[in-house]
Amino acid sequence: MEAPPPTPPPTPPVALAALLADRELGLRLLAGPDTAEVHGVHASEMTDPSPYLLGGELLLTAGGGLGDRPGDYVSRLVGAGAAALGFGVAPVHEEVPAGLAEACGRFGLPLLEVPSGTPFTAVARTVWRLMAEARTRELRRVTEAQQSLAAAAGRPDPVGAVLSRLAASLSGWAGLLAPAAAAGSGGGAGAGAAGVADPAAGAGFRVVRAAGGGEPGAEARAALEALAHRVAPGPAATATDTPAGTHLAAYAVGGGQVLALATGARAPGDHTIASVAAVLLSLLTAHRPAGTEAAALTRLLLDGDPAAALAPGPWYAVHARGAGDPQALAAALGTVLLDPRGPAVRLLTDREPGAQPGWRLGVSAAAAPGALTAADAQAGRALERAEAARTPVSRHTDPGFAGLVGEAEARAHAEALLGPLSPALRGTLRGWLAHHGSWDRSAAALGVHRNTVRQRVARCAALLDRDLDDPDTRMELWFALRRLP
Repeated sequence: MEAPPPTPPPTPPVALAALLADRELGLRLLAGPDTAEVHGVHASEMTDPSPYLLGGELLLTAGGGLGDRPGDYVSRLVGAGAAALGFGVAPVHEEVPAGLAEACGRFGLPLLEVPSGTPFTAVARTVWRLMAEARTRELRRVTEAQQSLAAAAGRPDPVGAVLSRLAASLSGWAGLLAPAAAAGSGGGAGAGAAGVADPAAGAGFRVVRAAGGGEPGAEARAALEALAHRVAPGPAATATDTPAGTHLAAYAVGGGQVLALATGARAPGDHTIASVAAVLLSLLTAHRPAGTEAAALTRLLLDGDPAAALAPGPWYAVHARGAGDPQALAAALGTVLLDPRGPAVRLLTDREPGAQPGWRLGVSAAAAPGALTAADAQAGRALERAEAARTPVSRHTDPGFAGLVGEAEARAHAEALLGPLSPALRGTLRGWLAHHGSWDRSAAALGVHRNTVRQRVARCAALLDRDLDDPDTRMELWFALRRLP
């Protein structure tokens, strides 16, 4: 079973120890821990470079702006979130000043000696190379984990297999929680749940199935209980916490059930992996009729090959909103291919849908199995038109170029594309694009120094892994920024 490509994880940081291990650079740790993580490199000879730091940088300096109060200099860097300080010996200083080393040790800021034969550009290139290598490794790990989860979902005990595979992929503990009142009465029974374990999240939730080592202790169990209450009935789809150094996460699975995770560490791609597992568990534990149709839906969503899972059709994608029972709606439309989660009920049927009491429907054009992705988008846009016009049914019509992307799809794309950027970075990028890449005009409009604009835009390019000189990239980013508040 082949899974679709995963969403690329955020760019992982570079461990300071990896830079120290590079013999060609010849860096030497003089003070502070070697456990820092580097998210970027910045060189400055300013007396106070802190306004130009985003946090997580290895700041490189030859000491031109150090002054006679190194403690104040280091304090400002720590306050700005610098990851480490690299001090280049010569031409300003023949050796690292003792006062600087003492201040870095006192504030816990790692201090690296950069030998005179090592250019700052060599350090920067090594950091970017290591970040690129780490990103490639993380993407490969996410891809392999997603494929293994999809394969696990097709085994005889799919829920247990998915949980075991997830726990192994994240090197931690994974559990499927259900409300205590429902856990013993069939919660997850459709997935082959084998009994109910002892309570693991305090009153209110019990573990239906679990896998992996490092079962959470009392404090972590209480925190998982709180997370489960947040995601099970509420609007939040995920929630995280880190009590006592244990990384916890909860994902809504549907029907009041929650996927709970406890790991010793959290890598950039872990959320993507866990989200895939949550979707699989939602499919595997949902109370829908067992049979070839439900199995076809599962295969369709997992491996993205609807032609292998469904009859030739034609098929209609339907989006619906109303106060009725989604199962009854599905029965009225002659289908069991139902996804009741999300802001709208989504269905697939091989009968042309008509109006249904208590519902507003958006209906796609007739489509073959291979065109269902486009049909699903058509149904979503048709439902928006039905609600705007207050009509019971709206069917897809060709609206031309302006209607190709609905507001919901555009906003979802924007959130996904701009997800790695903080609000401050989004604001800077929007201002820079609005002024056609002019550093001076952007800085004046934003009320910051032009170098701050340069650094923030460079940070945006690194986080998005995009060439901001490419007009197509600028157009896409501007489109996305216009769709967000």
